[in-house]
Amino acid sequence: MATTQHYLWAGGHFILLVSSFRYLLAWALFRSPSPWWYKTSYFGSIVSYAIVCHKSLGTPQPNAAWIKRALVDENVQYLLLAFFWWTSKPIAFSLFPYAIFSLFHALTFTRTTLMPQFLPPGPPSANGGQPAPHPLAKKLQVWVKANYDTAMKAVAFIELLIMARVLLGAITFRNSLLTPIFYAHFLRQRYYQSAFTRNAVNVVNLRIEGYIRQPGTPPVALQIWDTFKSVLARWAGSTLAPQPAAGARAQ
Repeated sequence: MATTQHYLWAGGHFILLVSSFRYLLAWALFRSPSPWWYKTSYFGSIVSYAIVCHKSLGTPQPNAAWIKRALVDENVQYLLLAFFWWTSKPIAFSLFPYAIFSLFHALTFTRTTLMPQFLPPGPPSANGGQPAPHPLAKKLQVWVKANYDTAMKAVAFIELLIMARVLLGAITFRNSLLTPIFYAHFLRQRYYQSAFTRNAVNVVNLRIEGYIRQPGTPPVALQIWDTFKSVLARWAGSTLAPQPAAGARAQ
């Protein structure tokens, strides 16, 4: 049975979905979306992630062991990032990963918690066990399962595009200089923890390599690219090469 905490967690995701849809729709139509929708989107995200983090890590403890566990937890990283976006100047593109995550969580909550309260179950199983879920719930489950990996791949590429956006924004004074620094540290953690992010980085790297190493490319461009990769590799702690596969969580 779903608890109050579980409903609050789901409520945060639904708030994020509705608010981000309203904000992104206005942004896509070249209107001036109200910052209220942006702030509300990240408020919903903070609520959901805070509940997940408390459930997995317990009450915050003032000791190094708890802090170390928290800093390497993916949910904590997304919680900190959500708080950073919430307190920063709105960047519409930053909402896409959170909205995609919330879509899958909201659909799963709808299937497992809301639908059983309104839709009759299917026929009992042949061995007398639990009745089968309603056909609509089953279709929703199949859709989520079939599209989850594709969505997570899209999120990984979107997060790289956000990095390019905040770098450009720092150069053009559209966002603070702190934003690309903070976000780069977030992406560094994602690279080591998410196979989807590593794949996205490798794909982008191969595309750039194929373009930059074409015959006729000015030597200075090659030198700048190689220097950039060397500096990035030293900062990241290792060369940007494929890592052993690991499970990736949406949140």
